[in-house]
Amino acid sequence: MSNDNVKTPEQEQPELTAEEISEQRQIRREKLQELREMGRDPFVQETYNVTAHSKDIKDNYDALEDQEVAIAGRIMSKRIMGKAAFFDVQDKQGRIQCYVKRDDIGTEEYKVFKTYDIGDLVGLKGIVFKTKTDEISIHVHELTLQAKSLQVLPDKWSGLVDTDLRYRQRYVDLIVNPEVRDTFIKRSKIVAKIREYMMNDGFMEVETPMMHPIPGGAAARPFITHHNALDIDIYMRIAPELYLKRLIVGGMERVFEMNRCFRNEGIDNRHNPEFTTIESYQAYGDVEDAIRLTENLVSYCAQEVLGTQEITYQGTEINLTPPWNRITMAEGVKKYTGEDFDAVTTVEEARAIADRLNVEYTNNDGIGKILNACFEDYVEENLIQPTIVYGHPKEISPLAKASRENPLATERFEAFIYGRELANGFSELNDPIDQKQRFLDQLKEREAGDDEAHRMDEDFVNALEYGLPPTAGLGVGIDRLVMFLTDSASIRDVLLFPLMKPETSQVQEEITE
Repeated sequence: MSNDNVKTPEQEQPELTAEEISEQRQIRREKLQELREMGRDPFVQETYNVTAHSKDIKDNYDALEDQEVAIAGRIMSKRIMGKAAFFDVQDKQGRIQCYVKRDDIGTEEYKVFKTYDIGDLVGLKGIVFKTKTDEISIHVHELTLQAKSLQVLPDKWSGLVDTDLRYRQRYVDLIVNPEVRDTFIKRSKIVAKIREYMMNDGFMEVETPMMHPIPGGAAARPFITHHNALDIDIYMRIAPELYLKRLIVGGMERVFEMNRCFRNEGIDNRHNPEFTTIESYQAYGDVEDAIRLTENLVSYCAQEVLGTQEITYQGTEINLTPPWNRITMAEGVKKYTGEDFDAVTTVEEARAIADRLNVEYTNNDGIGKILNACFEDYVEENLIQPTIVYGHPKEISPLAKASRENPLATERFEAFIYGRELANGFSELNDPIDQKQRFLDQLKEREAGDDEAHRMDEDFVNALEYGLPPTAGLGVGIDRLVMFLTDSASIRDVLLFPLMKPETSQVQEEITE
């Protein structure tokens, strides 16, 4: 077998050219064929009894010193020194150094070991010890190849740094970038803590349909597909809201769902067409209950996963400790532009403000939509510390209960951190007559060209007619929460497999097939 790739220690290997990588791939396939001819096909291995992992061994060295352990993982470095060698194995917890001698495993096995490549998956048994430099290691006495890596891993200096390639080949990204693995470990913990908090607070987890005959629950453009058997168009859900509120009507007083939503919209560092949310509904509650739940849930996750409620996001210190700052939409616009929407009584006055601020609007937009446009353009980016924004106009909140203090506004809030919306909630509209009228108003907006306006859902109105108790509703973006708690700049950094446009070569292959 060829030993070309092990003559030089891994840490001294220069970055390979494309031609060299191609050559290395061929060499690896030749090695695989030689192994098979020797009756050592690694791909026929079925199980390996792992008794320990890298971090656990290091954390419990005193108890495991001189004890036998069995680990499995990927070779990430290799240093041949004649009749002995050091190599690093990476498992799910990290890396651990391993030491192997020809005299311990035999001449033939050692010869085979020397052919192993960086990236190969191995299982090994050995004794836990410390080297002369006090590095916790495993002295190997049994070694088996579990799977052959036929691809060449990125070199240790440049790694896998091309962001587009990292997202496309997340499997490689996870191998070579430990901080990426850490992000997704934290994501798993955050999701678990959300579920833990909600259930401890008396909420029941439920599952509602992903495919809707009528899209609803949010102002968004849905993905459309067709059900052949029923011969109807159906929509991937943009939000689970209307189904969850049906459950409140049915007497399930506290429910939540954590799952995917789909919106046919653009892709940027904060948006992916497929994303994860948690929505909750609490009978006999109102918007203040939703606000408290938001503040407590986020701070709880931070404390449990990170050990603190004071985080650093993109170099900015952010304190998640409740209670959070509060401001109305109109107050925000006044603070950052000087324009007073609280004094506006006509659409003409609102348009005049928008014109002065160079904010775009349509002829169909009322005061509420113009206020919201001004807020988005001038206020959102300034809300760095956790902030509760309330006083949303009825015009942009068709599912929220009208404010008791201001009939033009609703009992709705949005939570912002670092200029980004994290949560949205309100006292749910439970008047079926009012709800139907708002749906009708939304239909007029659709006819006027707004393809994100809500559609009429007669069955939901019918459910409300049976009686929806006062209800607090809340939606929190899980992906954005994970971004904040892992200091990730882009939503793609917290999605294992973000949606990507196929590469030209892939598209071409499909066309020619």
